[in-house]
Amino acid sequence: MTRLFKGHSDASVRIFRLSALICLGMLISAASSCGTTGTGKDTSPAPPQPGYPSTPPVPITWSPSSSPLPAPPAQVPPPSGSNDFPLSVSSPTDGATVTSPVTVVASATPKNPIFFMRVYVDQLAVYFTFTNSVNTQIFIAPGQHTLEVIAEDNQGFVSATILNITVTSQSQTTISNIQSMPGWQSCSALFPAGSGRDGQICAAGLGTAQSTLTQNQSTPAMDGQSAKFSMGGPTAYSNMLYFNAIAGGNNVSHFTYDLYFYIDNPNASQALEFDINQTFGGNRWVWGSECNFNGSGKWDIWNDLTGWQPTIYDCKPFPANTWIHLVWNFERVGNQVHYISLTVGDQTYNVDTYYPNQPDWTLEEIDVAFQMDGNYKQEPYNVWLDKVQLTAN
Repeated sequence: MTRLFKGHSDASVRIFRLSALICLGMLISAASSCGTTGTGKDTSPAPPQPGYPSTPPVPITWSPSSSPLPAPPAQVPPPSGSNDFPLSVSSPTDGATVTSPVTVVASATPKNPIFFMRVYVDQLAVYFTFTNSVNTQIFIAPGQHTLEVIAEDNQGFVSATILNITVTSQSQTTISNIQSMPGWQSCSALFPAGSGRDGQICAAGLGTAQSTLTQNQSTPAMDGQSAKFSMGGPTAYSNMLYFNAIAGGNNVSHFTYDLYFYIDNPNASQALEFDINQTFGGNRWVWGSECNFNGSGKWDIWNDLTGWQPTIYDCKPFPANTWIHLVWNFERVGNQVHYISLTVGDQTYNVDTYYPNQPDWTLEEIDVAFQMDGNYKQEPYNVWLDKVQLTAN
């Protein structure tokens, strides 16, 4: 708006165990020949207890600079349960009966820096993060399921926890006040160093924008908790993308992205972009839209084959210092994205356009995104978002 999974092979585990047996045999032999006293007790020092990790690392060869994909692909089937370093899952519990979406909360504490964490449902990867914790909503169909959380550190050690759960029901769900939630990430022309996608293209543009996000603003606000997004910088046509991976899952296909926005200097913006993305099974469905003030002058929508495509609907600069209500309706139809309709204020546009989805994508999530584009002067401006919500069914 993430190439090889490095677990531990059966061969490497067998070699490790064989080496351990050989070493143990040598210790026993040495103790019986010269390490005893007259009492017959072994006085040689005990071998140290293994700590975490306890198995040999597997070198990681994937890196953002060498791979066109944004993350290692999901291992199928996922790793079996292991404890190479501590990994705890506090929600759900094993054997739990739950409703969908299921709140998944987990954390990993490897000795080495974390590489990524991933959530599987019935061996299908549905959520990914480069951080060492997960706190998200996973949409799961009613029935009995195996849920697995795995973590890998940057030396190739893997831990996995497997849970069995029963999902009783799933109804239409709305995730509200997203502008106030933790987990927002941002990037300008490229992903920043340390992001897990260091150096890959992000918001494109001609430079690195200067931008900040400040949450829980009391004014201007509709409910006392708006989020302020600022834009500036030294280079014309610089952009900044903000996104939040708020959920995961493959059994929801219809989405309503509903929010209010407020802009203080509309003529300073080249475009404002409002997107959602769904990824699982190596494919991504991108619903991207932008009000292209100074380009096409239309509402543009994203086609993964050809890029931005203007609709027939005009989009001129919005009134300054005024709350604007925006509602997008999207759906996933097979390997296509369907832009159903757009409502801006009291005007509804029947967009009704289908485009193909994006194959070969490996960062599993459902995310919402907002992007600010700078104009030819890179004039500073601010946008406030409030009452941001995503409804999925």
